[in-house]
Amino acid sequence: MPTAYGFQDVVVKGFVAEVVILCGGKEIARHQRCYGEGVFVADPLHYLALIETKPGALDQAAALQGWALPDVFQHLRHLLEARMGNRGKREFIQVLRLLEALPLDTVTDAVTQAIQIGAVGFDAIKLIALARIAQRPARLDLAAYPHLPRTAVKTTSAADYAVLAA
Repeated sequence: MPTAYGFQDVVVKGFVAEVVILCGGKEIARHQRCYGEGVFVADPLHYLALIETKPGALDQAAALQGWALPDVFQHLRHLLEARMGNRGKREFIQVLRLLEALPLDTVTDAVTQAIQIGAVGFDAIKLIALARIAQRPARLDLAAYPHLPRTAVKTTSAADYAVLAA
């Protein structure tokens, strides 16, 4: 169940095919029932809030083992950690937390687009994903990303070509 409901009274209803967990009459989790002995069934999305508080547990968390995310997420993680170190791991977890509210394909497309345009960061990915849902183009202000490399493109004048003729 989501970690936000830890240490609260819950009702667990076991059915033939699934298990439903309720808190205060509200359904907070639903899983396929597993009849295997000692089998750990978890939804990785339920643990992301906890892992955000302890990013060092990202690689060891049992709930995240075997989570089949598209390869672009691992590429994003490498880029973030290479650029920002431990802060990059925290930023990657924030990107994963977008999956709590947005569909996987929307977040995957946003991550892919962010990598393509070089705006690798949680804010950019969130903005792209929300723009995709609203069916409008994303407007990125790169001034908000001081860690990104800057490029300067100047207007070419006719005098610049004079050097080639000499």
